[in-house]
Amino acid sequence: MTTTEVPTTLIGTDLSDDLASASLALARRFHTGATLWVISPQWEPHAHHVAVEFVHPVLMGKRALPSVALVEPDPVSQARVATRPGDVILAVASADDVQVLDTMRRTPAWGAQTIWIGFGARPPAGSADHVLWVESDDPMVPATGRFVLMYHLLWELTHVCFEQPGVLEVKTEDSTDEVCVTCSDEGRLAEVVEPPTPDSTTALVRTGEGEEPVDVSLVGGVRPNDLLLIHAGAAITRIDTTEGLA
Repeated sequence: MTTTEVPTTLIGTDLSDDLASASLALARRFHTGATLWVISPQWEPHAHHVAVEFVHPVLMGKRALPSVALVEPDPVSQARVATRPGDVILAVASADDVQVLDTMRRTPAWGAQTIWIGFGARPPAGSADHVLWVESDDPMVPATGRFVLMYHLLWELTHVCFEQPGVLEVKTEDSTDEVCVTCSDEGRLAEVVEPPTPDSTTALVRTGEGEEPVDVSLVGGVRPNDLLLIHAGAAITRIDTTEGLA
């Protein structure tokens, strides 16, 4: 008779802290009317599972939270159309999933917050607002209860946050972020909606605050869905959307 050694700690201290932080952030977004959009190009059942959890109240009489699984072949295009400023995109995927990397890269221009659940090698720092990760290179991790436990806890802890209404309101304080001393505008990510006409240098772009016109004469040749860094009403560089997607 043989036995399989099971880790004694399914959710370690670091992951517990990450779950608590992600749950509070998610509860705050739901509190202000967000929808949770779930993608998992590699493991579609996980996308459905996460969405189903959130639309079911954790206890009778509790809130059903709006959550939708996006499972079309092109999740980037689907998320682009679905997402509104203030929403949340949750991905269940490995760190090398090119569609998820591209989605996460664009979310600041869509005004969405992000959560990335996965295992193995971690995604690059800053790829998502919240990363919930199993530190294991076992290829069977996505099929284990330990993996599913992460998003079950995320669901339950989000409801726990609703039991403490005082934590749901985010106090707006004076920003201490460094900005341009001349125009008080920081560099922002933007996605091109409509390129300029032949007799114009102004493109319509989408940012986290909505759509706005920007001058693209410094970068030139922009196309729909290009990512730009904009500053003071002008595009100052084009972002390489293929970097890190090999």
